[in-house]
Amino acid sequence: MQYQVPQFIELEDKIFGPLTLKQFIYIAGAGGVCLVFFTLLPLYITLILGTPVMLFGLALAFYEVNGRPFIVAIEHGFSYFFGAKLYLWKQQPSSQEKVSTTAVKTTSPLVPKLSESKLRDLSWSLNIKDRARMGVEDTNPEL
Repeated sequence: MQYQVPQFIELEDKIFGPLTLKQFIYIAGAGGVCLVFFTLLPLYITLILGTPVMLFGLALAFYEVNGRPFIVAIEHGFSYFFGAKLYLWKQQPSSQEKVSTTAVKTTSPLVPKLSESKLRDLSWSLNIKDRARMGVEDTNPEL
């Protein structure tokens, strides 16, 4: 016995003409709010307040963001603005980093740091080797 596998299960049924139940509820809700505005307020205020309400209802019914309904985008926006946030990259500097910020930074980790005394010792030893090669004896070894 073969069974019929349902196709297109993500499509909603069209109940009210070309509209699905959700689309009809969104448009009817926006129309109801506009009707309340029309009965309670003057016409110019009704147009000012009713236009955004009707546009919002139409956007809920028909507009899609990245292939998903507009209500999902609004839900994600509310959860982002009002929900708790998790910061993953908020790291505290370690004690070594605090110390290294006060020291002189080098451009490469392979270059050794030379202080003034090490540089003086290096120049003195090179000077001694050059003098020894030339045959000159140093009478005062301290600089």
